[in-house]
Amino acid sequence: MALRKRLLLAISLLLGLIVVSTTGYRLIGGPSVSFLQALYMAVITLAGVGYGEIVDTSHNPALRVFNIGIVLFGVAITVYVFSVVAAFLVEVEFTNPFWRRRMQRHIDELTGHHIVCGLGDTGRHAVAELQKTMTPHVVVDLSEENIKKLKGLHPEALGEVLFVVGDATEEDVLEKAGLSRAKGLIAALPLDKDNLVITVIVRQRFPKMRIVARSAERKFSERMIRAGANSTVSPSHIGGLRMASELIRPHVVGFLDTMLKEQGRTLRVEEIEVKPTSPWAGSALHALNLKGRYNLLVLGLKRPFAEGSDLMINPPDNSILDKEQIIIAMGDVKDIQRARQDAGA
Repeated sequence: MALRKRLLLAISLLLGLIVVSTTGYRLIGGPSVSFLQALYMAVITLAGVGYGEIVDTSHNPALRVFNIGIVLFGVAITVYVFSVVAAFLVEVEFTNPFWRRRMQRHIDELTGHHIVCGLGDTGRHAVAELQKTMTPHVVVDLSEENIKKLKGLHPEALGEVLFVVGDATEEDVLEKAGLSRAKGLIAALPLDKDNLVITVIVRQRFPKMRIVARSAERKFSERMIRAGANSTVSPSHIGGLRMASELIRPHVVGFLDTMLKEQGRTLRVEEIEVKPTSPWAGSALHALNLKGRYNLLVLGLKRPFAEGSDLMINPPDNSILDKEQIIIAMGDVKDIQRARQDAGA
């Protein structure tokens, strides 16, 4: 509401200055200046379009001094008006009921997407990565300001961000984000207990959904795993591992950073699922020719629900893909998407 008052004040100042300048041009300019000429002179002066003076001020010192004042006040007021209008348009973007309903329709059409709860330091980076890798997702956060910060921090990476404003620990808010149709969820709220609540709510309803939760304290991490989280991530733990890696394997870290930050391409290590109905099921790796067709480097094979010991690293070309298999490959995200489509994933 305060912003609307500022907008009304800015418009009033601009209109008031137009009225004052028009009146001044007529009174000081003399009887030869018509109302339309005075109004036109006021508009082109305030707009700064650079047209010639329709009201001649060269032989009228008082009128020239008045015009200087109009120019100075006009620049200040015009800048203020534009700043307020820009802020108002941003607010309208987030509060316009028609825009909100249109976005909710887009969310309702999603299936197999991911939900990110919380846009703190952790959630923002998670959303940016999902956006870069063209992974469908919906953001849930209690504050609209965090949504605006997200758009400001990653303008080059973020397109349209689908979001729901509300408390992610409330089941009806998660339903607005399409929880019943989602494939996975990230619980990245600032408080561990809130992430634990989200984990319990989601796991009770959806036993097979993948849940990754942020956990600052180890005791909460263990509770989240017991409550049903597939994995927990500790920012401090990850940060410590990164610092150690920078120390003992700097070239490897540099390679990974280059891969993640390269502007021309979006290189990632991704998963391609081979389902029982996939045309790839039962085929050998050399027959698929993933390197030639998609420019992908196969790093490993794994069954989707098996433990880590089942992972086959650097599989030979004659490896046969089972009816349920995960191909771990490195390549551009667009090439990964094409391979997934052909695999029927």
